[in-house]
Amino acid sequence: MADAQSVGGHSSAREREGWVTGTLVLFCLASAIVTVVAGLVQMSFGEYSMTVVETWHAVFNPAVMFNLDAWSSFLLGTETPEMSTASVVVWELRLPRVLVGIIAGATLAISGAIFQAVTRNELASPFVLGVSSGAGFAVLATLIVFSGLSQLLPLIATVGGAVAFLLVYTIAWKGGTSPVRLVLAGVIVNMIFQSLQQGLFFFADDIGVVQTAIAWLTGSLTGTRWDQVRIALLPALFAIAIAIGGARQLNVLMLGERTAQSLGMRVERTRFLLSVCAILAASVAIAVAGIVSFFGLVVPHIVRNTVGSDYRRLLVGCLFAGPALMVVADVGARLALPGIQLPVGVVTGLVGGPYFLYLMRKQQTMGEL
Repeated sequence: MADAQSVGGHSSAREREGWVTGTLVLFCLASAIVTVVAGLVQMSFGEYSMTVVETWHAVFNPAVMFNLDAWSSFLLGTETPEMSTASVVVWELRLPRVLVGIIAGATLAISGAIFQAVTRNELASPFVLGVSSGAGFAVLATLIVFSGLSQLLPLIATVGGAVAFLLVYTIAWKGGTSPVRLVLAGVIVNMIFQSLQQGLFFFADDIGVVQTAIAWLTGSLTGTRWDQVRIALLPALFAIAIAIGGARQLNVLMLGERTAQSLGMRVERTRFLLSVCAILAASVAIAVAGIVSFFGLVVPHIVRNTVGSDYRRLLVGCLFAGPALMVVADVGARLALPGIQLPVGVVTGLVGGPYFLYLMRKQQTMGEL
């Protein structure tokens, strides 16, 4: 018995040590470099023209980086201290856009990875399962009808996403669920909430609000400021921490419900709590960046094909790859047409739509209707 316990202990130790691989480290390092380079490129463009080197110096200006009054202004919304023109342009106008892209990319990628585990469906994502449209309807209603509640956008988006996900599960449930029923239920819920979103425009009196809402529905980082960073930062960190902490449970869920129960897991409670985490993560991104379609579907697949299917590696990989791809997509959206800033959701939709069809064709079995 002692020998068996010793072997089990060594096996457990190897498992703890073995999930951090050279591939994962290189992948995360490469993603971080891409994020930094793309962010510098993004911050170099605008009416106030700057080179990448000038942008680098402005970002890492010690007079700003080590100025407590400046950080109080950025994170708490207090009065902005006096800064050089380049520092004001970069720190007040351009850096927040990159930070919002990083937050939205990380949370959407992690949300998609969790949904794919709790549903055991590689085609699952916040967009496909209707969470995005539910959260989107809640945020759009706040922008148009209840504008005074804008500071509560992450909470409101979470409630809308949760309602949509519960509707999807209720429609798909028939003594259990299947990949096809979940996807079809997601399509139905998406159609319902998108129709409700269109109906809300009849209640908008201000054309400026309508234009903002349209840009937001297509997923856009244009015009984001420190207000959006302050709204999203703490909920995003909370959701990410819970997701990383639940990586082992996600691995067990991927083994199947019966196996998870035999290992002592309370499956329904675990699935519910992790789904809430995924809804919160997606809702944070939607609240500040709008509906960025297919992002939560594509990124987990890219990471899984690179670092493997162990959710400890997968979630860490998503945490780095999501920001890299979001910032790159935003740069592409900004530079695609001279003089026109496309919404980042247009770029992700053009890439994600064909990729979704590819995944559907690749699946050997789609489940029973």
